[in-house]
Amino acid sequence: MKLARLADTYRAVRARTEQLAAPLSAEDCCVQSMPEASPTKWHLGHTSWFFETFLLEPHETGFKPFDPAFRVLFNSYYNTLGDKHPRPQRGLLTRPALDVVLAYRADVDRRMLALLGHADTQLESMVELGLHHEQQHQELLLTDIKHLLSCNPLFPAYAQPVANSAPFAEMTWQDFAGSLIEIGHDGAGFSYDNELPRHRVYLQPYRLASRLVTNNEFAAFIAAGGYADPVLWLAEGWDWRETQGREQPLYWHRDGAGWREFTLGGLLALAPQQPLVHVSYYEADAYARWAGARLPTEAEWEHAAADLPLRGHFADSGVFHPHSAAGTGLAQMFGDAWEWTSSSYAPYPGFRLPLGAVGEYNGKFMVNQYVLRGGSCATPEGHVRASYRNFFPASACWQFSGIRLARDD
Repeated sequence: MKLARLADTYRAVRARTEQLAAPLSAEDCCVQSMPEASPTKWHLGHTSWFFETFLLEPHETGFKPFDPAFRVLFNSYYNTLGDKHPRPQRGLLTRPALDVVLAYRADVDRRMLALLGHADTQLESMVELGLHHEQQHQELLLTDIKHLLSCNPLFPAYAQPVANSAPFAEMTWQDFAGSLIEIGHDGAGFSYDNELPRHRVYLQPYRLASRLVTNNEFAAFIAAGGYADPVLWLAEGWDWRETQGREQPLYWHRDGAGWREFTLGGLLALAPQQPLVHVSYYEADAYARWAGARLPTEAEWEHAAADLPLRGHFADSGVFHPHSAAGTGLAQMFGDAWEWTSSSYAPYPGFRLPLGAVGEYNGKFMVNQYVLRGGSCATPEGHVRASYRNFFPASACWQFSGIRLARDD
């Protein structure tokens, strides 16, 4: 990517983060609703810390940090870079104030654009990584603020709800022949290290559902006693369900005889034909078992998605809830909801950690997590691709995670 074009992309990505934060109050931006989430103010600071630490510090002439204390406050998990403020305590950082964090962003932007104005192309890959890292935090900003607002008994809206008028598509099954395939990034354009190296995988014949599971379909699972039947659940999932007292997806609320769902547009009547979101791996696996199906492997998912256009319902639309499927063939493979796979998040054969601190970006998390594919309505457009591997623990459900069914052919 040419440096001039990269500078334009830098401006656009950084501005988008601040646009996403704009509807929030200073109080909204400071609070942390659970240890796994981060305050918006911390997201704003950490994404600037990334550019200051990985680009300005090693490459800016006469580098001086905006504030030396930020080195610790906004470090996430880079142990090779020194101390970190404890993640569960990020919500206690009432100082620095929001306006100081925004000034920090402005200062980093000014200096980064100056650096890009005379830097050589060797910096491109690190700048690209920083921009994709920021897009990840744009998505986390939305998922984290949704969890925070859901804890408020007023159920405040982040954005105006927008009705989905798309026609509804019935679920069909797409058949795929068994074959020896290649998965992983093909080398064209940006990728994360966990998408490499490209390698061969043998697939048995399989079938993939044409669309995501809907709210109405999952409500049938609840009505049939799915949450009360231990036969459907993995042992660890059953323990999680009992410990959590979970009887419905995160953000669902009973309203008389029906359901309502907390969304970024506030508490709304459950939209029956929209894709189900915010379920854990445990819930996805139990539903698939109840439906006489299973979850796809990540190799099956990537094989099915490899030749599809990268089109879907993403966050750029400003509508932060999934849309119902329309048309024929495979739908919703990109956007709408991240799709749980049955694949553990593990290194591909031949995976090697990058040198330096960026080697901590992905590799050290390759344990006790499952892979999700495809992006969601909170994902920036252009951020995902068929080889993109997202990953979360089996209990995670605050992400826009949904279900696509698979079967053996």
